[in-house]
Amino acid sequence: MFCIMTTIACGQKNYKIPVTQHPSAQELGKYKQATFAAGCFWHEEALFESIKGVKEAVAGYAGGTTKNPTYEVVETGTTGHAETVNVYYDPAEVSYVTLLKVYFAGQNPTQVNGQGPDEGPQYRSIVFYRNNDEKQQIENYIKNMQPHYKAPIAAAVKPFTTFWTAEDYHQNYIEHNPSSSYVQHVSIPEIKTMQKEMPQVIKPDHFY
Repeated sequence: MFCIMTTIACGQKNYKIPVTQHPSAQELGKYKQATFAAGCFWHEEALFESIKGVKEAVAGYAGGTTKNPTYEVVETGTTGHAETVNVYYDPAEVSYVTLLKVYFAGQNPTQVNGQGPDEGPQYRSIVFYRNNDEKQQIENYIKNMQPHYKAPIAAAVKPFTTFWTAEDYHQNYIEHNPSSSYVQHVSIPEIKTMQKEMPQVIKPDHFY
């Protein structure tokens, strides 16, 4: 299933879409990176870009073995890849644990192979770690979360290997397609729910 783009005739809310200043690739080189998959990457990208200390989030694919994956191939659910965001952040402004809190607050952590209306292995939840310290933080966070849920936490914990940047039209999708029915009725409500839960970590001009 693709990120759903059906037309909804009534109830359009026309949410305000914050505009993000995107740094150059050269500037991004000085920041740390964290990589997460949790459903459609359109709202995951916008969600993380609203967090204080996050300098950029890039939509892409990770977790599979197919080289140079495309959106059309990934959406078949046969490549092993999941829609993913690569987050560039300043650890002096935001901790890795805070990013984990944002990640889990922005999804249904017990949903298997999907998030909301987006179903299939390409929408599964994965937290990718780059070192043993990140792995331990992820595992500890999930261990502490689990007693609050009846069903098992579905997010997989996997070592980071390769992140493939998605096609240009997927980058900053919400910012460029604010009137999309999917954006208005799925993406923005999910972002708003998380922002209400953790308002203290949101950039002042990035509330939806």
